[in-house]
Amino acid sequence: MRVIMIFAYFILYVLASPAHAIYNPASGEDDIIFIDDTQEVKMGHDLASHVDEKFGVLEDVDMQLRVNDIGQRIVKVCDRQDLVYSFVVLEGKDLEEEFRHNAFALPGGYVYIFGEMVKDAQSDDELAAILAHEVGHIVARHSVKKLQSSIGLSGLGLIGMLSPSDSHTKKKASYAIGQLMMEYSREAEFEADKLSVRYLEAAGFDPRAAVNFVDRMLDKQISGKIYEYHYFRTHPYTTERRAAMNKEIDGRVSFDDYINTPLGRSNAYW
Repeated sequence: MRVIMIFAYFILYVLASPAHAIYNPASGEDDIIFIDDTQEVKMGHDLASHVDEKFGVLEDVDMQLRVNDIGQRIVKVCDRQDLVYSFVVLEGKDLEEEFRHNAFALPGGYVYIFGEMVKDAQSDDELAAILAHEVGHIVARHSVKKLQSSIGLSGLGLIGMLSPSDSHTKKKASYAIGQLMMEYSREAEFEADKLSVRYLEAAGFDPRAAVNFVDRMLDKQISGKIYEYHYFRTHPYTTERRAAMNKEIDGRVSFDDYINTPLGRSNAYW
């Protein structure tokens, strides 16, 4: 009953909250957002505590510093400077290795990457590409829009504010974290890619590293070495994303972006 009352209150809260038309630098258009920055940060903070507990923070100081340093370089050139960003490497306890090739962002400036994904990156440029993609999701408020589009998940923010961290809240938080780890829309992925290329160039990284990393990780997925719900979510075909990234880099699309692709890659998830 208590949860139902909180859920009902949240619906009234959202309906009563003023909608904000916020400029999206990826699309060049305004998005309608009901969750303001303060609420977003609070929601992200609540979920982040569950992430730390659920997956464990990796006890590798050098790796943590490297990821944070690269991430903060991206932050300095991003389009959303009103947040305090954190970059944390996760251990991935209780997860099979194939699930730990992943990175994800929470509302409010929280970026997480598993240690296995850090090892997948063969250079600082490739690691920067992963982090820039996640920063792009935060800048464009993709996680906020995803949460507010589903009333059940959006209620997590309010539940976190009004109730203690009981087992029910933890269960719902875990579900939300899983959703944010695995799935964004095709449009959101394209937008995050577009912003990541901009930020890589502005921060002095090679944006082509993003394409190289995508190709190599997709080869691993096709060979069955990593789970299909890894960092590359179930959205646009790889050829489409490669073409979009190369267009952002060079201002044009090459025929090879669509044709010069290993067999089966166009149907793979990411």
